[in-house]
Amino acid sequence: MAKTQFKLRLALALSRSNSYLDKKMVDRRRFVTAAACASGLVTAGSSVFAQSEPESAFARVNRTKVLRMGAVPGQAPYYVKDPATGEWQGFMIDFGKDLAASLKVSLEIHETTWGNAVLDLESDKIDLFFGLNPTPQRALVVDFSDPLFNNAFVLLAKPDFTALTWESLNRADFKVAVDNGSSHDQMITRTCPNATILRFDNAPTATLALQSGRADAQVLVIILALPVLKKNPSIGHIVVPLPVQSTTTNIGFRKESDKSWQNYVNQWIAKARADGRVKSVVMANLEKLVGVQAGEIPQGVSF
Repeated sequence: MAKTQFKLRLALALSRSNSYLDKKMVDRRRFVTAAACASGLVTAGSSVFAQSEPESAFARVNRTKVLRMGAVPGQAPYYVKDPATGEWQGFMIDFGKDLAASLKVSLEIHETTWGNAVLDLESDKIDLFFGLNPTPQRALVVDFSDPLFNNAFVLLAKPDFTALTWESLNRADFKVAVDNGSSHDQMITRTCPNATILRFDNAPTATLALQSGRADAQVLVIILALPVLKKNPSIGHIVVPLPVQSTTTNIGFRKESDKSWQNYVNQWIAKARADGRVKSVVMANLEKLVGVQAGEIPQGVSF
């Protein structure tokens, strides 16, 4: 009987000891996991959390059969929205339709602004935005496609003003108007640092400075300069100083490790450029929405 009681007591003691050790091991694992999380050693993709990355844009488009693009109203010939019907036009809209057709999906247009487009990409409201110019600041938060087309910088100048080169304009008596912080501002600041640069809140205000005689010229990309001059020919004329300075028009994407979406769009761009569709779409919308004919494109400027 005594021997039996001794065996029972021993078994109970061992059981309690094992439970204590098991608890200590669990506590130790929890401590190690917490420490790893705090130090960044454990990531969202690790087995501890068993979480995966968000669905990629390419996967979402193929799953839902819907391509979401951003569009900015009142930006002919880029984007135009009919306030009565809600119908969108513009060469960026045509590019979006072409891309959607290549994917065999429908196109869904979300109204945005140039300033909010990057935020809309980041928050996954849209899958892409046509018309973003790559800058180091933007590249920190979004990715970019290969160039869709080139957009030459030109001068919208008063009637009696001319210039053969950008270098000849790098002087204090040259007064040039720009919209503050824009690619126009950045280009002329880099190219003609000695010029008198008049900075305004937006491009239309800079145009008013040219019209009033406060400036000799305004820097714009050719696709923006042509509609302004077409609407008001009395402003002056377009001057293309040499060497031709250009910026690229690209497509913006949300940053993600899966580059399938970016790679697909780049392939679509390469084919569209090779087929001549990019130039034809741009010219068709310049003519339809702005009234600019092919013969009005200055020599030396190409898309």
